[in-house]
Amino acid sequence: MALASGALTALIPLAVLSGAVFGGESADRIIQRYGLTGGGAEAVRAVFSAESTSVGVGFFETVFLAISVLSFSRTMQRLFEQTWELKPLGVRNTRYGLWWICVLSLYTGVIGWLYVVLGGGRLGLAAAVCEVPVTTAFLTWSGRILSAKRLTGAALLPFAVSAAVLTAVYSVVATVYLPRVFNSYASRYGAAGAVFGMASALFGAMLVLVVAAGLGREVRDELLRIRQGRRPSEDEVGREWDSIVEQTRSRWRKVRDRPAKESP
Repeated sequence: MALASGALTALIPLAVLSGAVFGGESADRIIQRYGLTGGGAEAVRAVFSAESTSVGVGFFETVFLAISVLSFSRTMQRLFEQTWELKPLGVRNTRYGLWWICVLSLYTGVIGWLYVVLGGGRLGLAAAVCEVPVTTAFLTWSGRILSAKRLTGAALLPFAVSAAVLTAVYSVVATVYLPRVFNSYASRYGAAGAVFGMASALFGAMLVLVVAAGLGREVRDELLRIRQGRRPSEDEVGREWDSIVEQTRSRWRKVRDRPAKESP
């Protein structure tokens, strides 16, 4: 949820300001990417199109955008620090966060171009397949730069590959699911429905990223154990399972017995 909200507060102002500078291009790309029609397309144009807003690119808008994107980069930074158990750096990693935001903009542009050129097929499968190596490279670099180069590319590769594959699958699913979400929200809430639809899409994308981070860390640790010849004993898995079962039973007994002890 923190990642999704951070992405929303960073990407919405960025898209609106882009619309103010480049006209309705941002809105048109979103509509084309997900094949929106009717109320969903109108809601997206109302939020992201420069013709529908009086937003100007001034000092305060620039400051707000900088704060939003830096907040998002720090949330991503915490994802890597917590998953790989690194010491938090906070604002000391700001310069790398700014650099990451710049490359993120380039990455989203490349992905958008792929779906414009190759997304005309069924469910955008060709674009999704081509997206995998680009996303793998970007996420490997992202983990390294946001960790202040404390993580190596080899340590991040299992995460990057799994995240890229899951993201491609999610992109295919989103091609079918999101137009219905946008149209449904637009019919209920009007232009605000586009924001709700974006929040739903970003939540799914960030959920995929978090799952891939945990999976990638476990795969990397297991590969290191195998390489070092540290294999678990035959009964270790069984003992761990028995411990989990016993802890669950113990907590259940405490919850079950508590009302009886509190009753007069």
